[in-house]
Amino acid sequence: MAQTLLKVSGLKVAYGGIQAVKGIDFEVREGELVSLIGSNGAGKTTTMKAITGTLPYGGGDIEFLGKSIKGRGAWDLVGEGLVMVPEGRGVFTRMTITENLQIGAYIRKDTAEIAKDMDRVFLTFPRLKERATQLAGTMSGGEQQMLAMGRALMARPKVLLLDEPSMGLSPIMVDKIFEVVKQVYDQGVTVLLVEQNASRALGLADRGYVMESGLITMSGDAKVMLSDPKVRAAYLGE
Repeated sequence: MAQTLLKVSGLKVAYGGIQAVKGIDFEVREGELVSLIGSNGAGKTTTMKAITGTLPYGGGDIEFLGKSIKGRGAWDLVGEGLVMVPEGRGVFTRMTITENLQIGAYIRKDTAEIAKDMDRVFLTFPRLKERATQLAGTMSGGEQQMLAMGRALMARPKVLLLDEPSMGLSPIMVDKIFEVVKQVYDQGVTVLLVEQNASRALGLADRGYVMESGLITMSGDAKVMLSDPKVRAAYLGE
């Protein structure tokens, strides 16, 4: 059985006096694509922020590579390979595409390998290569999403966390982003995908978890969940 890279146990997170996450358990094993689905306000993004060290958690624990991350800084976790593409992308709008990608590798010192990774990102995202000198702020939402993913890959993630990558994109761009997620996963990157588009997320994933009102209410094989009448009724409008 593959090694567990990320383990969340009894996690509780309060946000502005509200208990947003109420004691959840899940894990991500090496080589998996795991999807966390749920409607808006279910607690998915809060969970992601706790995992990346950008939001302190009150109860339970999160382990990455077998060690608790409690109290550790986000920069420290990125250095160990826990890397997130945040909701809303967060690209540096006044920097070029190339500069944004270089920032993804800021903690690395292996110059030759960084150059190889830059080539690999440009191969995965040809559109970024065409516009390497363009300012990130002048790109479309979908292109910025590709850039945010490329930047995260430059950090050589052991686990790549994607928070709502399809949000606000046109249907054509949503197709493209999910193609890229599959491509990244096929390259051997372990992925935790948080997504409101349940059918696309479960269609791609190995395993899935459903989150509702701060609790995980269902989990299992993603393809089995995709055909579950309860999931279909709640998330696929059937």
